[in-house]
Amino acid sequence: MISYRFLRRTVLSCAVGALALGAAACSGGSEHPPPGRAGRPAASPTAAATPTGPPRLAPGPSGLTPVFKSAAGGTGHKAARERTVALTFDADMTADQGPRAAAGEHFDNPRLIGTLRRLKIPATVFMTGRWAEEYPAEAKDIGGDPLFEVANHSYSHYAFTGDCYGLPTVPATGMRADVERAFTAFRKAGVRHVVPYFRFPGGCYDRQALRSLTPTGVTAIQWDVVSGDAFATDAGAVTRQVLDGVRPGSVVVMHCTRSAAPTTERVVRDVVPALRAKGYRFVRVSELVGAAARKP
Repeated sequence: MISYRFLRRTVLSCAVGALALGAAACSGGSEHPPPGRAGRPAASPTAAATPTGPPRLAPGPSGLTPVFKSAAGGTGHKAARERTVALTFDADMTADQGPRAAAGEHFDNPRLIGTLRRLKIPATVFMTGRWAEEYPAEAKDIGGDPLFEVANHSYSHYAFTGDCYGLPTVPATGMRADVERAFTAFRKAGVRHVVPYFRFPGGCYDRQALRSLTPTGVTAIQWDVVSGDAFATDAGAVTRQVLDGVRPGSVVVMHCTRSAAPTTERVVRDVVPALRAKGYRFVRVSELVGAAARKP
């Protein structure tokens, strides 16, 4: 069982902008070898970074933004029956961390992205707009690879509730604009494969936040497995936590930030063969959401 202290430290990695958080999120889709980089299909300019197309859930009660946590435990979900799992990686960079990046702090992790490619692991990258502005070439490269899909993690990585691990707060009147600003940042960076999914900074939300985002048409994506990779120095402990937590249909939250999650690439190299040996197939989040949307 994950201790509250450990869970708080992990979620803090998603939430506390003042602590140099960063990641490149990747969450499942069908596990197929990616075509060669030269053979990547071109996307039309108008389709680049437009949050349309991929499956999304119907609005919740009173038309609120729907929330998807995982397909784990849902025997009716094909994704759960087939032992699928989505590894997701949050690209957390807050709006005020530019000086730290300029001073040499790395909020990206190209080596992790390279390992995902080498192991042929589909993934969903939950990216902040500020991260895309700081690393436009990397954002474009990730979003142009059919192995990955890019989802919205807000522009500023500020909280969407009043009490979220010390993060500055986005006012309710500015929540929609913050999300839309992130999509705009993706478009300016040339990111192609953008999906209409949103992950709340720190995982913190309430009815007001869900109501504020309804006009954007996004599906909010949470998780059921906390990896514990944020600020971790023991890759083995993180690996064990992931393997102990994964169930068919799980969504795992991880990070891709050299400064704040230095063990993640090592963890992926250990977790992937272990889960494959248990019969798991890695997917992007869109596959899990699609299965949930089709379920009667």
